Amino acid sequence: MIRRQEDVTPAVLAVMERTRDPRLREIMVSLVTHLHGFVRDVRLTEAEFREATAVLNEIGKLASDTHNEAVLMAGSLGVSSLVCLLNNGDAGQTETSQSLLGPFWRLHSPRVENGGSIVRSDTAGDALFVNGRVLDQQGRPVAGAEVDVWHASPIGLYENQDPEQAEMNLRGKFTTDRDGRFWFRTVKMIGYPIPTDGVVGRLLTAQDRHPYRPAHLHALIVKPGFKVLISQVYDPTDPRIDSDVQFGVTEALVGDFVRHEEASPDPDVGAPWYSLDYIYVMEPGETVLPRAPIK
Repeated sequence: MIRRQEDVTPAVLAVMERTRDPRLREIMVSLVTHLHGFVRDVRLTEAEFREATAVLNEIGKLASDTHNEAVLMAGSLGVSSLVCLLNNGDAGQTETSQSLLGPFWRLHSPRVENGGSIVRSDTAGDALFVNGRVLDQQGRPVAGAEVDVWHASPIGLYENQDPEQAEMNLRGKFTTDRDGRFWFRTVKMIGYPIPTDGVVGRLLTAQDRHPYRPAHLHALIVKPGFKVLISQVYDPTDPRIDSDVQFGVTEALVGDFVRHEEASPDPDVGAPWYSLDYIYVMEPGETVLPRAPIK
């Protein structure tokens, strides 16, 4: 029977220890231990507890086909990045091409032949020619991998956020050739603010933090026998490269977006234009697609 506050945690842990599934038992015991420790550490008041539960309810209510507040919050607290780095790069020991999925990946992006364009509507901006290569950890090419790419527009909006963009604009799915290569044309993206009209926005304001992500190119790469590679390649010239609101930038994910003033590879593209060459490294493992955050 519980008499004092000190009795609560042992009583709850005793129940958690009876969980049959060993992994669920491990997680719940640790969760209760740390959660109760946090409550004691900050001496959480009843009013603060009620506010916290209201915030959690609000996060759930903000979920929609085009918005995922929980993903934004996890990123803004650095949890998404930490989970990613702990589970990749030889369990956090080495650099990795793996990164955050983000809240804007969509299933069923259209297939594009190598060398094609993913620009599907009038999208002003400098041309960007991307040359990617997919390798395994031994440096061997991964042929026949499916590479799903997407990115924000030069005004900082994904196509599902912007009624002026065509459906699936700046999204496409490629297949690597025998040398593990894929290549395509798009427009150079810019950094953008994450949505700030919900719980995350209020947190950032309270902490005097900006809401911006540095410019980046997303890729999700699938090949049986390998872990699904979810990656973001960042532009080092972005002014917020060292202060990403989602803590997603790592040294291994910084690309080289080269500006060119001479004639481009495409005769209908004027200067300036940009090129990006990047090598993605896949790790062996179970091939499991993530759940799409939006429809």
